[in-house]
Amino acid sequence: MAPVTMPPVEEARTIFRRLGYEVSGNGPELLAERKWRTVRVTATSSRSAGALADGGTIRESDYQFQCFVTWADRTGELASRLRQSAPDFEWAVIGVESGADDYEVVHGSDPVPA
Repeated sequence: MAPVTMPPVEEARTIFRRLGYEVSGNGPELLAERKWRTVRVTATSSRSAGALADGGTIRESDYQFQCFVTWADRTGELASRLRQSAPDFEWAVIGVESGADDYEVVHGSDPVPA
């Protein structure tokens, strides 16, 4: 796996480009646009509660759709934090492995595991 201090920015960019989105932005905050949909994409590697790639917290968004891309071993933790914060936007978490083409997607509408 990649160093824990590095957010998976290139992995996020690659996933959304493969899905047919135009991706813009530098650093851990990206915009992915396709047809009528704009997704704010945040690449994060942080383990601290509530912290995101830019050092901020889970916050309100100007975008209806937000996707957080993190390392696979942090997917569940981030999804739990998002569910607890109940943001006013639709969200998903994508868990990636460094150098792998596979990824796991957790949607905000997915049932909470027992």
